[in-house]
Amino acid sequence: MSFIKRYLIPRLIQYVIVTFLGLTAIFLFPRLLPVDPIKQELVRYQTFGVYVSPEQQEQIMKTLRQLYGLEGTLWEQYLSFWGRLFKFDFGPSLSRFPTPVNKVIGMALPWTVGLLSFTTIIAWILAVIIGGIVGYYRKKWMEVFDFIIMIIRPIPYYITSLIFLILFAYIFPIFPLSGGIGIGTTLAFNLSTILNILKHAILPALTLIVVGFCWQFQSMKLITQVAKNEDHVIYAKIAGISDSKIVSNHVIRNAMLPMVTQLGLQFGTIFSGTLITEMVFAYPGIGWILYDSIMRADYNLIMGIMCISVIAVTTSILFLDLIYPLFDPRVRYR
Repeated sequence: MSFIKRYLIPRLIQYVIVTFLGLTAIFLFPRLLPVDPIKQELVRYQTFGVYVSPEQQEQIMKTLRQLYGLEGTLWEQYLSFWGRLFKFDFGPSLSRFPTPVNKVIGMALPWTVGLLSFTTIIAWILAVIIGGIVGYYRKKWMEVFDFIIMIIRPIPYYITSLIFLILFAYIFPIFPLSGGIGIGTTLAFNLSTILNILKHAILPALTLIVVGFCWQFQSMKLITQVAKNEDHVIYAKIAGISDSKIVSNHVIRNAMLPMVTQLGLQFGTIFSGTLITEMVFAYPGIGWILYDSIMRADYNLIMGIMCISVIAVTTSILFLDLIYPLFDPRVRYR
């Protein structure tokens, strides 16, 4: 009961508040801009040489305001926004009319979830293990490896993506240049299709793993360097316990606690990095759909993706908070 009161409930309250504020900001931001999306849409029609009479303009503006959820006062729009959000109804996608936004997002979401979850877990596990070993032993070749990581770490996602794209899809055409599946390939549960999907996912996944690993490796190495000088590690050495057991049972296990916390703090950055990587590789996930919707001025789809992104990030951070007691038993009994 003490765990629920002191740990679980405060985090659930924090989750609700942060999600509420994030979604409210998404609602307010486009409405505070000096640009009217409805008039922009009409201008876009006219640039294609379509003549629209004043009566037709009025009717089109009324229809578009209904589609965008821009009818009524700001307060009425806000209530309508939450009502539609609870029903997961963001209206039709204007660039893919009349396909609903929730269907467009639903088709792209599995690609992003699969890529993000796999690469985040792999990068974190590799960083914890290798960072722990390098931080504990500090041999000559490990210092060289550490130096290389320090050089790679500041490179942003989009630069890393372009480097891999040029190297392994253009200069050495080992992997596909873009997309999530081969042209003309039908989605089906068979070996050839699965291998085709995996081949297209290798470069985006490699980008995310390399960047994520470099960030977390440095943190794990520094945490390990501090942990190896703690009393329980020194006593283990005096007791004659082998270095391999000390690293796995004492150093890495204790260093995992702040690494779990750090993963939660960095998840928003990791998520945004995934979206950027998808844009570069034209990978059919949320990132590519977001880029395409911005290029086509698809207001409804942009709003839907932003809302889903906020909910996904805050929910993931809450999940990490809730599983933290599994790594630190002290939290359960505090």
